[in-house]
Amino acid sequence: MDAMTPAPEELASAANPVAAHMAELRAQLRHHGHMYHVLDAPTIPDVEYDRLFRELQRLEQAHPEWCSADSPTQRVGGAPVQAFASVAHQVPMLSIQTETDNTEQGAHLFDQRVRKQLQCLETDPPLEYVAELKFDGLAISLRYVQHVLVQAATRGDGAWGEDVTHNIRTIGQIPLRLPAHAPAELEVRGEIYMRRDDFEALNERQRQKIAAGAKNEKTFVNPRNAAAGAVRQLDPQIAAQRPLSFFAYALHFHPTAQENLSPVQATLWGLDPYGTHAQVLAALKDWGFPVSAQAQTVNGAQGLVAFHQQIAAQRDQLPFDIDGVVYKVNAIAAQAVLGMVSREPRWAVAHKFPAQEELTTVLDIDVQVGRTGKLTPVAKLAPVFVGGVTVTHATLHNEDEARRKDVRVGDTVVVRRAGDVIPEVVSVVLEKRSHVAPEFTMPRACPVCDSVAVREEGEADYRCSGGLFCPAQKKQAILHFAHRRAVEIEDLGEKIVDQLVDAGLVNTLPDLYKLGFSHLAALDRMAEKSANNLLHSIHKSKDTTLPKFLFGLGIRHVGESTAKTLARHFGGMDAIMDASLDQLLQVADVGPVVAQSLRTFFDQAHNREVVAQLRACGVHWSESEPQGRLDLPLAGHTYVITGTLPNLSREQAQALLEQAGAKVAGSVSKKTTAVVAGEAAGSKLEKALALGVPVLDEAGLMLLVQTQP
Repeated sequence: MDAMTPAPEELASAANPVAAHMAELRAQLRHHGHMYHVLDAPTIPDVEYDRLFRELQRLEQAHPEWCSADSPTQRVGGAPVQAFASVAHQVPMLSIQTETDNTEQGAHLFDQRVRKQLQCLETDPPLEYVAELKFDGLAISLRYVQHVLVQAATRGDGAWGEDVTHNIRTIGQIPLRLPAHAPAELEVRGEIYMRRDDFEALNERQRQKIAAGAKNEKTFVNPRNAAAGAVRQLDPQIAAQRPLSFFAYALHFHPTAQENLSPVQATLWGLDPYGTHAQVLAALKDWGFPVSAQAQTVNGAQGLVAFHQQIAAQRDQLPFDIDGVVYKVNAIAAQAVLGMVSREPRWAVAHKFPAQEELTTVLDIDVQVGRTGKLTPVAKLAPVFVGGVTVTHATLHNEDEARRKDVRVGDTVVVRRAGDVIPEVVSVVLEKRSHVAPEFTMPRACPVCDSVAVREEGEADYRCSGGLFCPAQKKQAILHFAHRRAVEIEDLGEKIVDQLVDAGLVNTLPDLYKLGFSHLAALDRMAEKSANNLLHSIHKSKDTTLPKFLFGLGIRHVGESTAKTLARHFGGMDAIMDASLDQLLQVADVGPVVAQSLRTFFDQAHNREVVAQLRACGVHWSESEPQGRLDLPLAGHTYVITGTLPNLSREQAQALLEQAGAKVAGSVSKKTTAVVAGEAAGSKLEKALALGVPVLDEAGLMLLVQTQP
């Protein structure tokens, strides 16, 4: 029977609206359980599944006459796929009751239930618990016979799982043989997962394969799906290429190993002499299994609350995903007394954190312009509570990502938010798409200033080309222009720029030179002396150099070195602004990307207007005759400066070399002409000596630049 097909008794009861709703819930849960546990391709987040599950539980409790023996509430998950051999779990792999109550209230209620069932008195000391992480991975059972790993099985439906031994053997963290002092036959339970950094590296490799034209390749939605897919690969060589990890958290003995145990010991699943769960974890660690370092033994409800709060604060710093914590009664004898209820043990409970993934609807797709001109598509969402906050917007990163995920207006989507990370759309629930909306396409003009939006070859992002003109970029443009390596306006920091822009006093660069004392004195924490100092710095910055001014304009790909090269080659600002692509390509170190960036910038009339207004405000520099690329004596030569020179600063030494036409680089290579080394020269000098690159001291540098014609 298909996972979505209702059972006959459900069809028979469908005439009653409540029974019909229960039948529909069972069908949905079977379908989503099949997608999650069997196909490893969930279409809804865990929190949505949990809601459906709790609703069905509530209705079954209210209407036991309509309960179904094969209801998802009576089992753990779906059946194994036929591609793997089935494995019967001699000790069922049951799941733990999950609660989402208030942290403190939930811990106290669990503690109260346990104490009541164990008939503890109010005067009795607090119960001891082991508090652990609730990993977001794939549960696995490892069977050892004569200390050797003989079988690994997935949870499956709790009674039957899938034999995935061939893949589990590829995980280096799982011992293939146990030490001699371990029991000869046992079963270890744990979690297969993938670290976040391993997941990102895996997806990067997948993206590179896709870019290279590989077919049938895809990126993965999250670490859990990637891990589950690896475990269920038919080819172990593929599984071996996936970076999987493992944590052990439980120990069981098979009945064949319990023949000499007492009935009480058999009830305890043969865990004697391990009297506590903490001792079990210690034994697992001793036998070579990785055990979570975050697991703690705590006392009473207050200890559980403190652990929950501690892990919640650390959650986003952990190298792997979790979705909550697990509380377990420590004493195994007490676990035996508490026993089971339906599909879950009474002696354990899981408390989830606020969901990091939720379902919502895309109302619209906007494009936002960042401080540096980057255009980012952002989905406008129906408000949804996820990750502890209400989310109304989520990033789509760039056009390629938006189209790869095929996000369209009106879609139902999975939204993820982890910690302070910007919310993102993870995937589209295609089965809920009931409309035909157009694919998203990035606008070719900036939505803020209407300047040309440019996507350079090899890059994923579009960028606004109106850096000096675009209101979205004005703060960043002003700060860059005022940098000490640009025109240098001392005391003009980020907080002052924020105030000037937010107050409407400065909208473009020329507005800086129109500020008066009254404007500055009105700013927060701006004393009279500070205002006068800033005015003096602004006035002083009018006297600059062509390279500094050109660098200060913030043209993409035009750094300090390129600005100096352009200034030497063309001699004046107008010549640079009017240079054709071919003329720009004649400049040393200017390639097609830089040339096109310059041309795009100066083809915008508003950028030329900003330059004209700055000149009108008195910003000036000295210009010279064009020197071209080959006119200078050291043109085509590359030097590296390292260490402390006796008399010259590094900037002065660099200026001398650049005036003679040389390029000053930051690293040494075989193409380096020479290294200028001073006191305390380090690895650059060592590399130069190893490569046979000539080394000059300060005297040699001075002789070099003075003897050039």
